[in-house]
Amino acid sequence: MVITSGSFALDLWPGINKHYGDAYKQYPIEYLDIFQKETSNKAFERDVQTTGFGLAAIMPEGESVSYDTASQGFHKDYTHVQYGLGFIITRIMVEDDQYQRASKTRAQALAFSMRQTKEILGANVLNRAFNASYTGGDGVELCSLVHPNGGGAGGTWQNMLTESADLSEAALEQAYIDIGSWTNDRGLKISIQPLRLIIPINLKFEADRILKSNQRVETADNDINAIKAANIFPQGAFVNHYLTDPDAWFIITNCPNGLKYFEREPERFGVDNDFDTDNAKYKATFRCSFGWTDPRGIFGSPGA
Repeated sequence: MVITSGSFALDLWPGINKHYGDAYKQYPIEYLDIFQKETSNKAFERDVQTTGFGLAAIMPEGESVSYDTASQGFHKDYTHVQYGLGFIITRIMVEDDQYQRASKTRAQALAFSMRQTKEILGANVLNRAFNASYTGGDGVELCSLVHPNGGGAGGTWQNMLTESADLSEAALEQAYIDIGSWTNDRGLKISIQPLRLIIPINLKFEADRILKSNQRVETADNDINAIKAANIFPQGAFVNHYLTDPDAWFIITNCPNGLKYFEREPERFGVDNDFDTDNAKYKATFRCSFGWTDPRGIFGSPGA
């Protein structure tokens, strides 16, 4: 897999007007709109759930206070994985390249590939959100109707619509109601609020109509747009271009320790020459992990 003078034979002669295909622009970083970024200096990171206490009980005069207990719940491990890519160019190709672009443009293309890899790794957490083959610390998929409560509390809760639905005003209103009904694992109410809507490019215009119109959409009634008026999504809607389902949509909440991205090692680029051949070798690596700890960090629907 060595880039030789035969790989780019036309570059050895004058007369090329333009090269194209390896210098496209990229979208701004998108995975940070989904994941909370943390750094790590270990081979893996472990998040452990702890349960709180239940409600206070009536304490009759002269009687002892009731005692409750806390316990350990689910745990989630983030095992960091190393990714790498490189290329090799012969000395002759570098020397005879009439446009002095062999190594420079290939290095830019390498950086492009590394960035795309990380975007896809992050988006795949959402692309697999409804797939039972990809489970979290509680043993079920990211978006589920039956997330179990931890610490032996019993019962389940959901972070997806009971009846899956396409993106609409009614679906977002129901999602907001469902999020507002969430409790901790002991059944006590918790304040978790939507922050932003994550959508594929296919839903961009529908989301704009729902979130930005002053009146309700797709109706002749002169009602206000309650979603906009109440500022339900203070950070608006974000398109993730790496989502693969054109109908799926997600709500990122302000739940701490929800979806996480651990950076064990940032992108590292290296250059060296092979002693025997004088070939120039370029490589790039990074180590990271994507996943989720508390599924309350997201609410989703796969569409109808």
